[in-house]
Amino acid sequence: MKLPRLLPFCLLLGLALSQPARAGLFEDEDARKAILDLRAKLQQSEDAQRQRAEQLSALVQDQLGPLRRSLLDLNGQIDALRTEIAKLRGQNEQLARELSETQRKLNDQLQAFDSRLKPMEPQKVALDGREFQVEPEERRQYEAAMGLVRRGDFNEAGEALSSFARRFPASGYSDSVRFWQGNAQYGKREYKEAIATFKAFISGNPEHPRAAEALLALANCQIELKDTKAARRSLGDLIKAYPGSEAAQAGKERLAALK
Repeated sequence: MKLPRLLPFCLLLGLALSQPARAGLFEDEDARKAILDLRAKLQQSEDAQRQRAEQLSALVQDQLGPLRRSLLDLNGQIDALRTEIAKLRGQNEQLARELSETQRKLNDQLQAFDSRLKPMEPQKVALDGREFQVEPEERRQYEAAMGLVRRGDFNEAGEALSSFARRFPASGYSDSVRFWQGNAQYGKREYKEAIATFKAFISGNPEHPRAAEALLALANCQIELKDTKAARRSLGDLIKAYPGSEAAQAGKERLAALK
């Protein structure tokens, strides 16, 4: 009958014995909860960092994309410029070659023009101790006439010299033309005409290098005409005016032969 009294004691004992177990249980639960909370926070932090990294990566990609395209465009432009520069360099080299060729041709043309023009320009000549300018055609005609004189073709030479005198009355060759005209007349035995020509030559050019020869030729014409008196006078004038000349020496011999 005492059993019912013992029951509360057992219950109290059981409760007393189970209290530390519950306290340990509660402590494990708190630690587990703290660990789970920590894990959750770590996971959240990792998720946040991953999300931020993804956002940064996306942002970088968004920024790098246009930059990459800009770089590609810039490279393309640089390549295009290089191609254009190479093309321009080639054109410049071609233009330089063409310019050089053009300059060469121009120089050749100028030289050819000068060579054609030079015979048409006035030329300086020296004759009988004098220098003067003559036209190319003037010189050509004079030399042609003198060629006839040297060949002894006095008829043609006389006509050529007369034609020259009419065409070039103020020529520097005029004195020489008059002198040789007298010789051509002498060669054609036109002694009176030759006398007139030589007299005109001597009176107009007493200091001419051929004046002594003209006086001797004048005397020869007079001798051919049997005008001994006039011939003696001409020879005397020659010896007196030009005593040291070869013509004067020949004149002395002629004068001696006339005695």
